[in-house]
Amino acid sequence: MLNLIYSILLQTGVLNLDLKPTPLSAQHQPFSIEAAEVMKRLPKQFFAGLVQNVGREVAAGHDVINLGQGNPDRPTPPHIVRALQEAAANPLYHKYSPFTGHRFLKEAVAERYREDYGVVLDPDKEVAILFGGKTGLVQISQILLNPGDLCLVPDPGYPDYWSGVALAGAEMSFMPLREDNDYLPDYSQISLQDRERAKLMFLNYPNNPTGASATASFYADTVEFAAKHGIVVASDFAYGAIGFDGKTPISFLQTPGAKEVGVEYYTLSKTYNMAGWRVGFALGNERIISLINLLQDHIYVSLFGGIQEAAKVALTASQQNVKDLAALYESRRNSFFDALAEIGWEARKPSGSFFAWLPVPKGMDSVSFSNLLLRESKVAVAPGVGFGRYGEGYVRVGLLSDENRLREAVQRIGKLGLF
Repeated sequence: MLNLIYSILLQTGVLNLDLKPTPLSAQHQPFSIEAAEVMKRLPKQFFAGLVQNVGREVAAGHDVINLGQGNPDRPTPPHIVRALQEAAANPLYHKYSPFTGHRFLKEAVAERYREDYGVVLDPDKEVAILFGGKTGLVQISQILLNPGDLCLVPDPGYPDYWSGVALAGAEMSFMPLREDNDYLPDYSQISLQDRERAKLMFLNYPNNPTGASATASFYADTVEFAAKHGIVVASDFAYGAIGFDGKTPISFLQTPGAKEVGVEYYTLSKTYNMAGWRVGFALGNERIISLINLLQDHIYVSLFGGIQEAAKVALTASQQNVKDLAALYESRRNSFFDALAEIGWEARKPSGSFFAWLPVPKGMDSVSFSNLLLRESKVAVAPGVGFGRYGEGYVRVGLLSDENRLREAVQRIGKLGLF
C-alpha cells in the first residue's frame, strides 16, 4: 500500500526527487556581528606587535634576550604556594566567597600598610579586594567618569589607564613626565581649563616605565592640587616594595589628607612574585571603595577563597623574601648599568621598580631602535613611544633576567657600535 501511494505522488509531481534543499546561505543574508561602540574606542595594544616580533625570532631558532616584558621572572615563595595547596583542600573555600572578599585578607593588607607605612586603614570601609591591580585601575574610570569628562594621565605611563578612560567614554589630558623634572608632573603647566574639567588623575611611583620615585613634598602638593580642583587621585603603587639605595618608596596614603582625595592601588604581583595569582587592592577613600565594591558586586563573586588565604599568608608572614627580592633587583640594576658604562650608553639609574629607562642613540626613534636591536642583536626592548608621546626617544628595559643575561644583552648591543 505504501509503495502505491509513493508511486502516485511521484507521477503527479507532488514528490520530486530532483529537488534539493535550499542552502542556508541562500535563505538568509550573511550573518554579521557588529561590535558595540565602546569596543571601538579601546586603544590599540601597542605591545602586541612586539610580542609577535619576538615570537617570530624565537620560532626561527634565535636566542632572544627579552628585556621588553614586565613579567616577574622569579617564582612565588614556597611558603605562599604551600598555603594555597593546603587551603585548596578546605571545603569552606569550595563555595562562593563573600562578595567583597574575606575580612581576614582585608585585615592582612591593612596591617601590612600599618607596619610598612604607618597608614591606618579600616578593613571594612577603606579596603577593596581586586582581581589584580589592572582591573581596579580600569574600574575607577568606570565608577567616576561620565562620557565627556576629563582625566589627567601621566605621559609616559601605563597604557591601561587609557583603556579605562576609553571604556568610560571620557577624555584624557596628558601630563608630561620629563627627566629635568625628575619624571614628576608639573601641575603649574596644566591649563586652567583642564584643571577645572578634570575629575580623575592617575599617578604611578615607583614609576613604570621611568623607574623614578616620588617625594613627600610632591605628594603634599598633589593633595593640595587635587583638593583645590576637586580631582580624585588614583595612586598606582604596584612597585611599592621595590626601592633602591637604602630608600623605601613612599605611599601616597602617608600624606596628610590623601584619603580625602583619593585611593591607592596595591598588588601582590611584584612584591611576592604572584603576578598570575591576580590579587590586588584599592585602599583609601571610603566613598570610592564603596563604589568599587558596588561595581564588583555586579561582575564578580570575589577571588577563590584558597587564593585569599594564601595572600593573607604572604602579607602576614616574614617579609624577608620581599627584602631579598628588592636586593636582587638592585644588584641586577647595578650590574646592568656597569655594563652600559662599558659600551658608553649613558642613562639615569632607576630609584625603584624593576625597569630602566634608556635614551636611544641620536638620529633614531624608539621604534626603529627597538627593531634594530631585535633584528641585529636579538635583544628585545620596549619602545618608549608605546607609553605615550613623551616616551619617544627612550626604550624601557625590564631587569627580569639574571645578571649574566643582562650583561650579555648589553654586550650584544655594544657590538653594533652605536655609542
